[in-house]
Amino acid sequence: MIDKKTIQGIIEKEIENSDLYLVETKVSSDNTISVMIDSFDGVPIIKCIELSRAIEAQLDREVEDFELSVSSAGIGQAFQVIQQYHKNVGNDVEILTTDGNKFSGKLITVGENEIEVEIEELVKVEGKKKKQLITKTLTFSFEQIKSTKDIITF
Repeated sequence: MIDKKTIQGIIEKEIENSDLYLVETKVSSDNTISVMIDSFDGVPIIKCIELSRAIEAQLDREVEDFELSVSSAGIGQAFQVIQQYHKNVGNDVEILTTDGNKFSGKLITVGENEIEVEIEELVKVEGKKKKQLITKTLTFSFEQIKSTKDIITF
């Protein structure tokens, strides 16, 4: 079986002087290798092709056969690395907490151990018949977050 650390080492060396970052590497027991990369400006298909060729050039199919796919992180997939949070500052996100609560709002800041999200909610205001829309900022530690996804609105 091809070693995951070997693949990650190849990838890190190849993307070292670029704006790309590694999101995920998977190597299954049947040597199916899946690599997911991203960038703050998106990932053109040519970058995936170039990285795929660079990885393949450093592996020997005569020693071990493998299947390789290199792709960019997709819209609506859960964030897996902190760079994805930084990339989405100012964008709408959906957060699922470890206790099962869902929050949707604008990602405001990303810290070392936490994020801040600005949410809007309808609240009953004393003395008024209609609920009013208020904006508040919630802070979530990364330990509280089960998953975070970007929300695309049209």
